[in-house]
Amino acid sequence: MSRALIIVDVQNDFCEGGSLAVKGGADVAGAISEYVDAHHGQFDHIVATQDWHIEPGAHFAENPDFIDSWPPHCVAGTRGAELHPDLDTEYIQAYFRKGQFTAAYSGFEGILAPEDAVPTGDRKPGALPLEDAEALTASSFADEDAIGLDDWLQSHDVEDVVIVGIATDYCVMATALDAVQAGYSVTVVRNLTAGIAADLDDAYAEMELGGVDLA
Repeated sequence: MSRALIIVDVQNDFCEGGSLAVKGGADVAGAISEYVDAHHGQFDHIVATQDWHIEPGAHFAENPDFIDSWPPHCVAGTRGAELHPDLDTEYIQAYFRKGQFTAAYSGFEGILAPEDAVPTGDRKPGALPLEDAEALTASSFADEDAIGLDDWLQSHDVEDVVIVGIATDYCVMATALDAVQAGYSVTVVRNLTAGIAADLDDAYAEMELGGVDLA
């Protein structure tokens, strides 16, 4: 049995200064880096998800309701879609990009990023010209052999996942609930997430009801 850490959507647009900033996002980015530095040996695999929007339809709106529609954010190839600079990517093995043409809250809707789009060395995550990022993502998204997060985890014999990231009450929760449905043992570390709602009790209750352990 393998154990994996899933880092959800710790991106510039979801942190302070971004187009859809979540309070405490930057602090969570730093806290996750400290956690990974101290505990990476406890995980067999570490992966990250990214919103990576090209044409997500009604997910973007000029007058968003902040429930089902949102201001434009994490557009493929832009700085807003890059991982936050306080998130240390040293131990991240794979990146799964989601929401190219739909909302896609759950990381389990993501597909494995092309190797030439994955950050290496001093290269910044997602730092591609927009047209190149769109072409790479669109071609991968259309590929029936594209590898999803569940496929990747299963191929690495993962049974136990720990989930951290942004936002607690949206993409973290959706990823955690989908992980339970896919048959994984799931833990969400509360102090390594940041939520949109001021009161996250309802989100925590929904996750626990869905079979997620909270730490």
